[in-house]
This record gives sequence, C-alpha cells and structure tokens, in this order.
Amino acid sequence: MDLHFEELLNKVTDFIKSEARTDTIIGEPFQLGEFKCVPVIKVGMGFGSGGGEGVEGKGRKGEGAGAGAGIGIQPIGFLVTKGDEISFLEAGKTHGLAAAFEKVPDLIERIVSERNKHEEVVS
Repeated sequence: MDLHFEELLNKVTDFIKSEARTDTIIGEPFQLGEFKCVPVIKVGMGFGSGGGEGVEGKGRKGEGAGAGAGIGIQPIGFLVTKGDEISFLEAGKTHGLAAAFEKVPDLIERIVSERNKHEEVVS
C-alpha cells in the first residue's frame, strides 16, 4: 500500500502558505490617518492518517487507508504603528470610549435598582 503521505503533506503545506495569509483572510495593511494598521491572524492545523493490510483465514487479502486534516484561521488583531511606536490591538476586545459605552446598560440598571431600594425604605 503506497499512501504518498509526504507528497500530500507538502501539497497541503503549499496550499496553506499560499492561502492562509492575512491579505486573503482579512485584507491588506491599510493607512488610517497617521496610523498604519497590519492585520494579524492565527492559524492552527491538524493531520491524521492510518492504514493497514491483512490476510483473512481463507487467504483473502485486504488493505485500507484513510486520512484527515483540519485547519482553523482566526483574525486576532492588528499591529498598529505611528511613527516609531508599535502596539497591538486585539480583535473582539473593546477599548477606551467603546468599552465605557458597553457598560452603560449595567450602570443604568444598578442606578434604577438602588433608587427602587431607597424608595422602598422611605415609603
């Protein structure tokens, strides 16, 4: 049984090199005012294969093989540069004013709850 596993692995690796790039998944680096933003991705992959052959009691031969592969590609953020400064901005994480606005509904709920408690005590 000839699986050519190394040849298959080379083809898959070549595919990943050509396709699993930030410019094909997210896009090209871009300029935003004074900032240059470069997208960053995380790539994970796994491979498995197996095969075997055997002879049944009546002299019949059999063989079989199988292989599988999986790949996951996820945008994780941006490298942001301004002049000589470089920083990393995580995707999916809110920062600054956006983070504050996300907390507003919880804050309002707390204020209303405390006001209701106070009114119950006064009544």
